[in-house]
Amino acid sequence: MLRLRAFNKEYKNSRSLPLKLLQNILKIVLPFLFALGILWWMYRGTDWQAFLSSVLHDMKWGWMLFSFVFGILAQLVRAWRWRMLLAPIGERARRRSCEDAVFVSYAASLVVPRSGEVLRCGLLKRADGVSFSKALGTVFTERVVDSLLIVLLTVAAFFWQVPAFKRFLDETGMDLRSFLGRFTETGYLVTIACIVAAVALVLTLVARYMKKGKKVLKNLWAGVSSLRKLSNLPLFLFWSLMIWACYFLHFYLAFFCFDFTANIPPAAAFLIFCISTFAVLVPTPNGAGPWHFAVKTSLVLYGVAAGNAILFALAVHTIQTGLVVVLGLWGWLSTTYLQKKRIQSNKPSNA
Repeated sequence: MLRLRAFNKEYKNSRSLPLKLLQNILKIVLPFLFALGILWWMYRGTDWQAFLSSVLHDMKWGWMLFSFVFGILAQLVRAWRWRMLLAPIGERARRRSCEDAVFVSYAASLVVPRSGEVLRCGLLKRADGVSFSKALGTVFTERVVDSLLIVLLTVAAFFWQVPAFKRFLDETGMDLRSFLGRFTETGYLVTIACIVAAVALVLTLVARYMKKGKKVLKNLWAGVSSLRKLSNLPLFLFWSLMIWACYFLHFYLAFFCFDFTANIPPAAAFLIFCISTFAVLVPTPNGAGPWHFAVKTSLVLYGVAAGNAILFALAVHTIQTGLVVVLGLWGWLSTTYLQKKRIQSNKPSNA
């Protein structure tokens, strides 16, 4: 009887392997296909020679390099805030370990969307022995705090821009209907598809966590409850605002790379930034596709020519994604080096 049960279990496992393999492949392939579909639709008529010439000769690279400072700082501050969340639940992590884990997590999410959040917890467990479930709980806490902040910031940005919208409509002689008419039918369809994909992602994540065991959920709650045990809540809130300030400056400074976006006021740029942040919720590599569409559409609504808007979106996203890749490689090499150094230091010396 026991042999029969063991055989049935092995048989079920062998049948589920192809299904799991297919699911893992689809997790990688589908986001790429979705992103490529949107990008193809947006850039199907692009003159690539003119595009490269504009990026290489017309773009002000000094501003782009300056924006890198805040792109790096945003990830560093996220690592410092994460370390701060781990301390109240008894998990001691080194600053460098947290920084390397965050660097790698951003790069990993370029391949499989949202995978970086899980990976950085695993890296921290390997580096400093931090509980994986508790670390994941603190990551969940981070996401809740960041989501609340970006919602509040977006609402503030919209109200901040209401007078500007009214002036724009008065100066151009358009009403709200003709203003919204700048959207194409395909544009509306892409917007709806992005919203559906984002909602599906949220529901999938909730369902996945509900299937976890009680112990895992308990550790997740311990991570979430760490927010109440923080010794310095004002500093935590400061780090949280600092992260978004760095993200915004990383984005806004790129406006000065091109003459056609250099005169867009900070308030308008901030609203475009908030809209593009929600576009990143769609599960594609680094928001590719939905991010481009959101930024291009927003820039067009602010009077930037469509050709220039798609040039800006593609150039900025591609170059700043390159920074994420470089930081990820640095974090991985640093993690590997420290791991080897730790193993060598633990080896008994030969007398």
